[in-house]
Amino acid sequence: MEGATVKLRHFFLGFLVFSLALAGCASKSPYPQLPQSQGKALNSTKYRIAAGDSVQIFVWRNPDVSTTVTVRPDGFLTAPLLEDIPAAEKTPTELARDLEKELSTYLRDPLVTVIVNGFVGAYEDQIRIVGEAANPQAILYRDSMTLLDVMIVVGGLTEFADGDNATIVRTQDGERKQFNVRIEDLIRDGDITANVDMKPGDILIIPEAWF
Repeated sequence: MEGATVKLRHFFLGFLVFSLALAGCASKSPYPQLPQSQGKALNSTKYRIAAGDSVQIFVWRNPDVSTTVTVRPDGFLTAPLLEDIPAAEKTPTELARDLEKELSTYLRDPLVTVIVNGFVGAYEDQIRIVGEAANPQAILYRDSMTLLDVMIVVGGLTEFADGDNATIVRTQDGERKQFNVRIEDLIRDGDITANVDMKPGDILIIPEAWF
């Protein structure tokens, strides 16, 4: 009986050691870590119109031509006196100048202002969050945006998330690279050194914990 008890103790001890070793391996990411956030904008971006954006076209002294339209999935828009005008990937100012050229055929010295509502943003200007976030989604990058800002938008982690093994996929020097980020340390332990700067086009991948 005593021998069986000793064997049972050895079994549980071995299982505990194995579990701890496995947990240690699971928590060690093979990807390099990004440096701590510098607390300032690393990317200054001008908003570019995207498919799905609501665009208000105001033509000075021409209310009949002024209107609000939605940019089609193909990136074009249609408005009074205007057909199939490319809008995607342009800034509001660039689109306004293009519309003035098109309208000059029908109006004398048209003055156009473009106002964008319901921002969607081009894919290159979005940050996409997938995996074990409470609300995975694509969000529009804003200057000075950090990992903490992103996690606030998506509502944090699920109970199944392995936050400290999350990764950011980022394009650098024309190559796709992957970096480790420690989301759990950041939002659950308050470790501000785990906060990093985000960039347009980043993909944040949050895996599920093993157990």
